[in-house]
Amino acid sequence: MSTEISPLRLAIWCVIQFGISAALLFGGAGTVAWPEAWIYLLVQTSFSLILTVWLKRHDPELLKARLSFWKREMKGWDKALLTLWFAGSVPLFVIPGLDAVRYRWSHVPILLQACGFVGIVVASGLVFWVFKSNPYASASVEIQEDRGQTVVTTGPYHYVRHPMYSGVFVWYLCLPLALGSFITFVPAIVLLGLLAVRTHLEDKTLHQELPGYAAYAETVKFRLIPGIW
Repeated sequence: MSTEISPLRLAIWCVIQFGISAALLFGGAGTVAWPEAWIYLLVQTSFSLILTVWLKRHDPELLKARLSFWKREMKGWDKALLTLWFAGSVPLFVIPGLDAVRYRWSHVPILLQACGFVGIVVASGLVFWVFKSNPYASASVEIQEDRGQTVVTTGPYHYVRHPMYSGVFVWYLCLPLALGSFITFVPAIVLLGLLAVRTHLEDKTLHQELPGYAAYAETVKFRLIPGIW
């Protein structure tokens, strides 16, 4: 099966990502005169473009898998969690504008906002490292037998078993700070709870279905945070 993905499809995908994020952020704020949101969109879009171009050049099979993340054969619990994740992402992007711009319910000092943006960049770098290290980093929980999936132990997988989620974990914690909204920690924490549940269920699936994973888990003890969990 061909793994070639047209540049037009990739461009449309990037535009859709940008458009949805921008609509939610500026819709909540009621204005586009919000510098922090523009900075965030610049960081998000730059990362998305860099990752997409890199995957198209170095791992088109993984890129195709990432673009086809909602599959009929997905496990029921994974579909349920992803549905909740999509629903929870709406307030994650709407509340910052309502809080930081429209109603100013809370105030985040500029230094903490800067730390938030630094954290998002670091999280993006970690996620990129994951993609460079793991050619099986599908968006859905599955054992890719058709691609001969094996246990990945290099790169960030030398430190934690689910480094992709570690990066997302940091990103969720930094987004409220970067966009200047302490209240946004509410949906962020809810999403972190969903992430923790998915990490547990995915880890259990890998133990049961991926040969060699149980032995790997004995060596790399921690799932998300070295020395903690």
